Amino acid sequence: MRRSTRARRSPGNARSKRLLAVVGTLVVFGGIVAVTQISSAQDRRTNNPRPASAQCVEPSPGATAPSGRGSTTRTWQNGRWVRNHWGDGQQSVAECEQVKEGGAMGGSAIACPDVTAKLPQVPARTRAEVDRNLALLQTQIAEADRRLAAEGSKGENFVRNSILQPLASKRRATLERITIAIDRAGPRPQGLGQLAECQVAPTGNTGGGNNGGNTGGNTGGNTGGNSGGNNNGGNNNGGNNAPGAGLGVLANNCDNSQLEPHNGFQNGNRCVSTEFGEVGAAANNPSLLITQFPDQVGRNQAFTLRVSTRNLVRDRFLAAGQGGYYVESSLLNEQGLVRGHFHTACRMLDNLNAAPEPQEVPAFFVATEDGRGSAQPDEVTIQIPGLPESGTAQCSVWAGDGSHRLPMMERANQTPAFDSVRIEVN
Repeated sequence: MRRSTRARRSPGNARSKRLLAVVGTLVVFGGIVAVTQISSAQDRRTNNPRPASAQCVEPSPGATAPSGRGSTTRTWQNGRWVRNHWGDGQQSVAECEQVKEGGAMGGSAIACPDVTAKLPQVPARTRAEVDRNLALLQTQIAEADRRLAAEGSKGENFVRNSILQPLASKRRATLERITIAIDRAGPRPQGLGQLAECQVAPTGNTGGGNNGGNTGGNTGGNTGGNSGGNNNGGNNNGGNNAPGAGLGVLANNCDNSQLEPHNGFQNGNRCVSTEFGEVGAAANNPSLLITQFPDQVGRNQAFTLRVSTRNLVRDRFLAAGQGGYYVESSLLNEQGLVRGHFHTACRMLDNLNAAPEPQEVPAFFVATEDGRGSAQPDEVTIQIPGLPESGTAQCSVWAGDGSHRLPMMERANQTPAFDSVRIEVN
């Protein structure tokens, strides 16, 4: 019964000799909500040019690792490698400058062959020992990475003799322990010793963040458990980066999509071409919190949730059932606050140890558009007529823009405007 919360948004401005004013008045019919309004989109604006990609800027708060050594690390979790992007994965100014300089050791990382992909089925009785040694391999890479960052400027011979060769020796011993552990209970893995040698690879070409990973710099972050770069575009596009993207951009429109266009109704397997719209400043991004809720209720017993919102102007709701879903770009008002509404839903959880089925219709749902909301927090009381089943209910609230998307945030390391609580239904 804990909560999470946060997110915000602010204005934009327009500049150009040819200013196109595009605005209409949209009559909005709220089928789900009690309050429906006519809203004006106010003034529109032209696109501002993108800032120069070559400039290294101070990262957002919390964007880099606490040790300051890189914005991306990888850890071994539940039998696979997982990429962990500290905060929003921004590079420090020093990291950025290294990449810009593009020297032999600038913007480089230790890249090693993928070990997990070469392993046979690991017997359950040796899994813990194998996992420990796989994690040790990652620790060895991280240590070598730190030394490369600190002393890589001493030249190629130093890096080869003082960093890569000692790393290969450590890896060889660890790989031998993995081989022996698996051999005790299953088929002996072949050729693991050949994976000891590592290299230095430019981070801009791997898609694997600052570590380059356990992947060999040429595989683009296709890590042991098929996690990471292979699913995120690093496999083929690591060197074709859009400015600041870190990975090649696979698509930013529906031109090459094989799916039919989205039509504003609640259908899947469609491609949405609507522009994202306006993103506010961090201090103006919406946030919300469930401030009052019961721990227990009876079946079919009415109860209330009290919801506090901030920076969400609740005056835009394009009814999804009437084709208003994902069709309008996100809009800000004159104060730079998101125009939209918020949703409340309660669903019964069949299993508290596994993510629920996503397609199930919740036991309760309402969208609230009441014409209120500002930069100051206010509260709304949601009346819930009761839940028909016994068990644990998850009641959630989340902000939406006019077309039901969770409002965008200025920074990736902000918490979105979402909160949930658990309620026992007896």
